[in-house]
This record gives sequence, structure tokens and C-alpha cells, in this order.
Amino acid sequence: MTTADEGRDGDRRPAPDTALRVVELSGGVAVKICGRLLAGLGHDVVLCEPPGGDALRTREPLDEHGVGLAFSSLDADKRGVVVDLDTADGRSVLGELLDRADLLLTDLGPTRARALGLTAPEIRAAWPDLVAVSMTAAGLDDPRSDHPGDSLLAECQGGLASMIGEPDRSPLSLGGEQTAHAAAFAGLFGAMLALRRRTRGARGDVVDIALCDVAAYIDWKSDIETAFAGTAPTRTGATAGQWRIVRAADGWVGVIFAPEQWDVLVRLVSEPAPAPAPRSDPEQCWKLIERWAARLPKRTVYERAQALGLAVGFSADLGDLLGDRQYEARGFFRGPRRNGRTIAPVGPPAHGAGLPWRSGPPPTLGGDSVVARSWSPIGREESTPSREGAPLAGVTVLDLGTITAGAATGRLLADYGATVIKVESASHPDPFRQWPVAGRPPARDGLSPMFESNNAGKQGVVLDLKTEAGRETLHRLAAQADVVIENFTVGVTRRLGADFETLRAVNPRLLYLSLSSQGQDGPEAGRRSYGSTLDLLSGLASVTGYRDGGPMWSSGEVNYPDQAASLFGAALVAYCLDRGVRGVHLDVSQRELISWTLADRIAEHRATGVVPAPTGNRRPGATPHDVYPCSGKGQWVAIACRRQDERDALARLVAPAELAGKPEAWWWEHEELVDELIGAWTRARSRTECVDALTEVGVAVAPVLTAAERKHEPRFRERRVYLGEGESRRKGFPFTMRGYAPPEPTPAPALGQDQEAVLAVLPVEHVTGCRSRGS
Repeated sequence: MTTADEGRDGDRRPAPDTALRVVELSGGVAVKICGRLLAGLGHDVVLCEPPGGDALRTREPLDEHGVGLAFSSLDADKRGVVVDLDTADGRSVLGELLDRADLLLTDLGPTRARALGLTAPEIRAAWPDLVAVSMTAAGLDDPRSDHPGDSLLAECQGGLASMIGEPDRSPLSLGGEQTAHAAAFAGLFGAMLALRRRTRGARGDVVDIALCDVAAYIDWKSDIETAFAGTAPTRTGATAGQWRIVRAADGWVGVIFAPEQWDVLVRLVSEPAPAPAPRSDPEQCWKLIERWAARLPKRTVYERAQALGLAVGFSADLGDLLGDRQYEARGFFRGPRRNGRTIAPVGPPAHGAGLPWRSGPPPTLGGDSVVARSWSPIGREESTPSREGAPLAGVTVLDLGTITAGAATGRLLADYGATVIKVESASHPDPFRQWPVAGRPPARDGLSPMFESNNAGKQGVVLDLKTEAGRETLHRLAAQADVVIENFTVGVTRRLGADFETLRAVNPRLLYLSLSSQGQDGPEAGRRSYGSTLDLLSGLASVTGYRDGGPMWSSGEVNYPDQAASLFGAALVAYCLDRGVRGVHLDVSQRELISWTLADRIAEHRATGVVPAPTGNRRPGATPHDVYPCSGKGQWVAIACRRQDERDALARLVAPAELAGKPEAWWWEHEELVDELIGAWTRARSRTECVDALTEVGVAVAPVLTAAERKHEPRFRERRVYLGEGESRRKGFPFTMRGYAPPEPTPAPALGQDQEAVLAVLPVEHVTGCRSRGS
């Protein structure tokens, strides 16, 4: 995206007749993030606040104007109107806004939605052309959604938390509000799909996003391993397993390498120390690696390892990010300044000529009280309804993506109707084709189920892009395509004649998405990474972990940055397709994208000078907010209280003598004592008993599920978060749409499976040198 820093009236806003009119009803974080993305892209987002203002306005830490830094980050560039939904006048104002809106973003729970006449059927009946995106804890119709969406509860219910942390300690939530951000990316994707269907003749729709489904979707690899190995994987933490986080002289580094790079790792640590012991004694090897790393600064370890092609990363804290040369080169930190201080702490989550990004202030309370009158009535052109209901029908995508980030983006686009052609090299196909699961390689002629999940629904061709004939064929395919996706190391596409400038020359309207480690330019653009590398470099690991420990990553078993990048990449492509953006290179740095999810923590650091550290499962705005052990082995339950009435109910249940009648401030001041009392109560009960009792009294609660337990939860099967049973298990969909259900995807293609069919549309003289599957 472009680096616009204009204020609210800057000239990069889309023209009034093309800007979306968005109404936001947000009590939780996910909706705010989705609204922030749309506002940053220049659309008119109206935040409806209750009398007295949004709760984040006054949540500490505050800026010099008394506005919460989280509010400034999440609600930048929006307009605001005070709407009292408990009054007839307030509901009338909301109705007037919705009469003229394109999009509603909401996290109303089912009870509140019924009271306001805003259930999915009522929305579709009253505003048939409106697209509504709901982001709740467990879905539009689930009573658990009467509690605000919470990333910890979602990650526990969805099974993701069971994969984060040390195996002998409590499960962890990822730092910040990661599932809320991933849900927001899914929300943007769903919104654009529904809007695209509307422009092609359909009516409006309701997109139903459950945060716990998104968490389960992110943890899809655990589903696959459970189906094939019969047992669920467990968290490996940072101190065991093939990859580990070790101390450096001034911090931490993640030692990350492919199995075939062992000798390279030996060479790295053997100067000047003696070479590590052989692989037969891995623990002795790790002791030597730890001694070597402990003598060096973390950036030195990183630089030396990267120079040898190792995907090692150092744990960047949020202070490191502010002075990072890669971020400086790409202008990641920018925004309008107030009293000499940047108030919008980070720039866009992607770069690309032709897309705006606005970094302005949040709305003043009630500052746009007549906002409804500034929107003209919606005029709908008569159109012939499309015979094809798939949102992306008619879109052709060339998918050069591999492993997860690129390939999973292509899978999402294929799920919703795009024709996705996976382009591979016969000599160097996607490594996921033969990726082992639970230590077992796939059958001799079989596909890894990991590959199946990321590539179902696609067509497959093979091209040798090192030859002139292969490049010519790619160019002819690109001339007929709408989108290209790639996640190669920077520089590879240029060498293969598959870079944006080359392909734009044959198709000026091509939409080109790059999902690289650190972006297409800057001094570290060519660095190698895995998801775990990006956990560290983005700053996420520095705020994930136990309160008494060091940084924690999502681990190679999850690779959260890859999953988040695929959701965001698909959303960005769908946005451009719906908005008519063409001929653009969408440059998504996976590292920057994950740092962007920490915008409020970065703002806090810039304002206070305090470098955020891991806080376990505690978060601002809720207390108690943690996981607690139950009586069964390895059984945990999560609790998140955001309101005083929940704390009062919890007190009466678990320890009335010690907790009843205590004011909110007391709960914050005595979190250790509260945790001890809750833990004593949960240890005496099974997980089911804890969940049932807490639910009965109105406390927000979730069990910490494993992938093995998740498969027995009907909701994930019914909502198609995963597909198939047993060894046919594969990744499903991150949300549901009331007006469209994607069909079951076809199996992932064998190498070059669709060669003849795909290339048959090209003139014969242009396919010389391309090998068919049987040749």
C-alpha cells in the first residue's frame, strides 16, 4: 500500500461514489480491527458508541489527551456517533445508518441481537442489500457469544492454546489478541466475497465468524496429525524438540534449520569452538550450541546464521522494532504527529502502489452526530443475477505458492470459486507434497495430507521456469489470468522471469500478491524464514510466554504467521477484485503483518518507554483472565471476566468468604491470590464440572481442548472447520455465509495432473517445451 499519512480529508480517500459506507457496532477487538483495516483503506467507517463512549476510550494507558492508546490504535480514521441502542431514538438512528450502509460490522451476541431486531434473518429481511459481518465468540446462534469475543477463550475452545507453551506447564494464549486479528482478516475476506456476490446480482448476506472456529482453523495441522497418528500432538515449547530458543549475550535467538542443514549448523557454531557432538547425542549438541550463542549478541547470531542460509531469528522486543533497519527502510512506523509524537504507531500491513493507507486520529466522542445525513441513499442498478453463485467465479489465479502462506492463500480463493492453477517445477515441486506427518512420510506415490489441505480444489501444471519455453508458457498463462500468488524468497521470481514487472508487461491488469518473509525491499528482504522465525522477528514471541520466562513461539507445529498471512492475503486479493483495483503489486511482509497486530502494545511502548514482556494469559481489560488446572490429568479450563457482575458471580461460586463483595480495583490488585483461589476450586473438579458450573452462573469460560477432543465437538464438523473423517481429514473453512456454502473441494492435484487441459487453451506455438503428465 502507499505510504499516505494524510489526515481525515486527505486526497487518497476513495471517491465518495466508490467508498464503502460501513457501520461498526463493536464491543470486542475483532470488529474494531476489521473496521480499522477498512478505514485505513479509505472507506467511511462510522463507529457507533454508547453514551459515555467506547470502553477502550478510557482504558489505561492513556495518551496526553486522556484517550486510551488501544482506542487510538484500533479506531484510527473512523468517524463516531453516539447511539443509545436502549432507546427508540437510538435504534432509529442506527436504522437510518443501516438504510444507507453497504456493510455492517457487529459482535452482538444472540440475546442482544434478538432484543434489537438484528438477528441474521431480521437483517436480511429489513436490509436485503446490506452485507453484515458478525464476529462473535462462538457464532451468531451460540449462547456463548453473549460474552465478548476473547482470544484466550477462543484459542482454548478451538484447541490452539493446547499447542502453545512448554509441555509441562500451562497452555498459553499467543501474545496480544492474535485470534481476534485473524478473525478480522477473515472478516474482511468474507465481507469482500459477499460484496462481490452483490455486485454480480445477488442480494446482501450475513457472514458468521466465530473466534473459536478461526483458532481451530489456524491449528489445522494438529487435526491432520491426529487423524493419521491416532493421538493429538502436544506443545513442544521453546526448550525441547528439533528447534529451540536459546539465550544470547543480550537476549534470545531461535535456532531453526532444515534437517539437511545440520552440517551447516555445525559449521556455524564450530568457529572458534569445537564442532558439536554427532546427531546421535542431540542433547549434548544443544549444550554446545547454547554455549556458543551465549557469547554473542543476538543480532550477530542472526546475521551469521542467515549468511549461511539458516532461517535463524532473534527475538525482537518492541523496542528493537522501533530501531530496526528493515522497518526504517520500508517506512513501517509512520503516521500523523501530535506534539512531536507519532500517534498512529505503525503503517499499513501491506504495501502496493495504488492502494491508500490513512493514519489519522480516532473519532472524538459524538463528533459526528449528524453522520447519517452525510450519506446519500443507496442506488442499486438493476442487474441480471449471476447463474454462478460462487463469489470468485470467473477469476483465474496462477498459484506459485508453496508450503503454507502462498499455497493456503490459493486454497482460500479456490474454495470460493476461483480457478486456481498451481504452477510447480517437475524437479522442485512444492515440498509439502512429501511432507512427513507424525514422523511418517507419505506412501511412495501418495501426497502428504499437509499438501492436500493447502491445495485441494486446484488444478496442477508443471513448468520449467529455468527454460525459455517454460517462461514463455507462464507469460501466456499470466496474460489470461487475474491474479498471481507467490511466496518465494525475494529475488527468485526475477531470476525465473515470474516477477511482477515482467508479468505486468504481458498483462497490465494483473493483480500480483507477494507473501515474503520481510517484504520485497529493504536490507533484509532476502532473508530466509519459517513461521517460527517470524514469531521472533515480528516481536510476537517477546510478548508471548510465561510471566517468569523468556519469549515463546507458536512453534513449527502451528506456524501462526503463515496462517495469518494466508487469511490476510486472500482478503487483500478479494478486496482488490471487488474494488476494481488492477495492475498492482501487493507486497505483504509476513513479519510486518504480525508486528501490525501488536500496534496497541507498540503505542504503549512509545508513550511510556516500557518494553512489554510476556504476561502469561493475563490481558488488559479482563481479570481474572487465565487457565486453571482441573482434576483430570492434563485438563485445563480458561476463565475471562470483563465485567464486575461476572466477577461477583465467580466469587459466589468459588470462594465467597474471600472474594464476595470485592470491588473491581481489588481484583486487579490481588490477581495472584485470586488465581490461587480459583485454582483450588478447579483442581477439585473435572473439567466438565467446571465448565458447567461456571456457565450456569454466567462466567465466560472455555475448556482447553486438544485436537483429539476437538474432533468430537459437533460444532467444528457442522460448521465445516474441518472436512472428512479419518485419513481423509483436511482443512475446511474459517467462517460460514448465510447465502453461500462452498462445495466440497476436489482433491489436490497430482504433479502436472491438469497439464493438457490447462494448456489446451493456449495456441500450440506457445506451449512448445511444456511436458504433459505422461511424457
